[in-house]
Amino acid sequence: MDTNGYTIRPSKHFILSWMRKWDYDIDALRSAIERAYKINKAGKNKFELYFHVKEKSRKLILVKDDEFKEIFIITGAEGK
Repeated sequence: MDTNGYTIRPSKHFILSWMRKWDYDIDALRSAIERAYKINKAGKNKFELYFHVKEKSRKLILVKDDEFKEIFIITGAEGK
């Protein structure tokens, strides 16, 4: 997913849980979004992105707003 020109804004829940656990910052999130291997559309502007870190798979649920040029990250998850 292209993030050029978009502001990335994580939710408070995502900052306090997943960003802290994964030790991510905004640049790491931008990189993860750009290297997503699977993108599922879950609504009009809502997406589920999957990406790998080492042998683990991680998922981001986000909303991409083209009008305001913003990507709002709702939450994350990880698997095996």
